[in-house]
Amino acid sequence: MNIIKMLNPILFIVTLSFANTAIAYDPGLTEEICKKPQFRDFTLPVYKEPEKTEVPPESTFTFLVSPWAKPDTIKLTAKNQILEYTVESNSSFHRVKAKLPAALNGQYVRINVSAKAELGCTDNNGWLIKIANK
Repeated sequence: MNIIKMLNPILFIVTLSFANTAIAYDPGLTEEICKKPQFRDFTLPVYKEPEKTEVPPESTFTFLVSPWAKPDTIKLTAKNQILEYTVESNSSFHRVKAKLPAALNGQYVRINVSAKAELGCTDNNGWLIKIANK
């Protein structure tokens, strides 16, 4: 009987310690909930060695953005110039379509894109291209 009386406080303490860890809050979990926008299927050839592929001047290009991105938050730039673009949306993706400005002919250009997801997180991406002279 004395052993049972001695074990009761120990079992109580062990039970409390497990209960506290189960109730604990982890602030890192809130970041996992928001899926960052994804960018894929860029239609122009990306510049890389040793191929040194050039794209024609004033080319039109497209790429896809994940459907959980807000299309009105998409920002598209080339050499720090804002590019005009159109967005076609469906339930699977947003298709962004734009044209390279004539002022960039003959230059190396990084096309940068960023967007915000429905739940607030953002992401960005970019592609390096070489535009041929006209």
